[in-house]
Amino acid sequence: MEYMQLPAAADTQSHILCCQCGIPISPNPANMCVACLRIQVDITEGIPKQVNVHFCKQCERYLQPPSTWMQCALESRELLTLCLKKLKSPLSKVRLIDAGFIWTEPHSKRLKVKLTIQKEVMSGTILQQVFVVDFVILSQMCDDCHRVEAKDYWKAVVQVRQKTTHKKTFYYLEQLILKHKLHQNTLRVKEIHDGLDFYYGSKQHSQKMVDFLQCTVPCKYKASQRLISHDVHSNSYNYKSTFSVEIVPVCKDNLVCLPPRVAQSLGNMSQICVCIRVTSAMHLIDPSSLQIAEIDGSTYWRYPFYSLFQPGQLEEFIVIDIDPIANNKNVPGAGTKSTKHTLAEVWVQKTSEMNTNQQYYCRTHLGHLLNHGDLVLGFDLVNSNLNDENVNKMNPQRVPDVVLIKKSYDRARRQHRRNWKLKELDKDLNDAGAEDEKQYLEFLEDLEDDDIIRKNVNIYRDSSKVPVESDTDDDGAPRISLAEMLEDLHISVDATGGEGAEMID
Repeated sequence: MEYMQLPAAADTQSHILCCQCGIPISPNPANMCVACLRIQVDITEGIPKQVNVHFCKQCERYLQPPSTWMQCALESRELLTLCLKKLKSPLSKVRLIDAGFIWTEPHSKRLKVKLTIQKEVMSGTILQQVFVVDFVILSQMCDDCHRVEAKDYWKAVVQVRQKTTHKKTFYYLEQLILKHKLHQNTLRVKEIHDGLDFYYGSKQHSQKMVDFLQCTVPCKYKASQRLISHDVHSNSYNYKSTFSVEIVPVCKDNLVCLPPRVAQSLGNMSQICVCIRVTSAMHLIDPSSLQIAEIDGSTYWRYPFYSLFQPGQLEEFIVIDIDPIANNKNVPGAGTKSTKHTLAEVWVQKTSEMNTNQQYYCRTHLGHLLNHGDLVLGFDLVNSNLNDENVNKMNPQRVPDVVLIKKSYDRARRQHRRNWKLKELDKDLNDAGAEDEKQYLEFLEDLEDDDIIRKNVNIYRDSSKVPVESDTDDDGAPRISLAEMLEDLHISVDATGGEGAEMID
């Protein structure tokens, strides 16, 4: 007997006809096919297909309502989040499955977002649909850029002052601000006779500038505010804040007389000192012993002292004879001595008194630079009337006849061979005279002389000047090497011109 294998049982799942189009479908609560169900029910109803997004062209930020401006890159996660928040209320009635950008031209002012959503319809039937929402980018200037364009609308001002006749410290401070980009949040920079005014749209930015000044120059400040308006209903106040910053009135190459208590606390150094540098503290050197010291802002304001001479009072001397001091013995209790300078005994004569036999003897810290016949700039104390309390109390034998400050070079030659430049702040200038030009040239020479200050300044190569390979001039004047210079970036106009322009050969 043979057994025959019966065929497998066919699929016994039943089908029904769609109540709309009549095609066989699997049973579902709506008794309709997917195509008819989408015709009858639109789950995207109530979701706008076109939405406006506001964009500030000045700062390239997008507005997130009500008043927040966000920095977002194209097709980034942050920008997608901002777009979906525009649809937050309509999307709360459906289930969001997926969202992503569809590529558009960057200049089209359109953002296309592809959304996949699900929603339960007709007694438990879940319908999924994919659709695209267009986001139109509209230009709108943000509040911060409004303040920048207005220039007169400000909420805080930082007034920086220094009671000196020279602007060396301000030139140095300007370069520090440019290097650390502290000028980006300023609405306006105004130059006045004895300082600078920085205007800001918020108090936080002005406070940041004050903190920066305290870290870079010895100074003190006072803060005040003035009530502009007051809303009694919302209990809100509108103030204008003012920060008055005063920098110590001592610049580079100033001659100072220290109070006896300060000189004793610095290792019994001489009261007559030369300021060789002003950074976060004043750097002083004793020209008779090479002893160096630093005085910060808090010490200065406790025991203030003033400059005996300004750089504009420098006189030119010629070196008659120079004798370096080899054995400079350390006095017990003395402070640190400079290793970059050489102590020497010098006989000098004024170039204006070459027809006389009047010569002056002094000790100087410039023994490593001076030779017989060199020109040097210094201060004449013996023929000057010094109206200073600390000098009047000193023993006259301890007051030197002449204090030499720096070696003199040919300024015209140095300016001609200078192949570098500095950037400047965009500020409202007063009428710059010949004196301001002279002071700026002296600041450029100080940068060439002092490599420590030069490290804190961005120096750019001047492409209009012929580059040089040597670090010194023929007369021995120091120069800045090419390795210390930066390339100045200039974005030029496209050679093809604008749209529809002819090609340039």
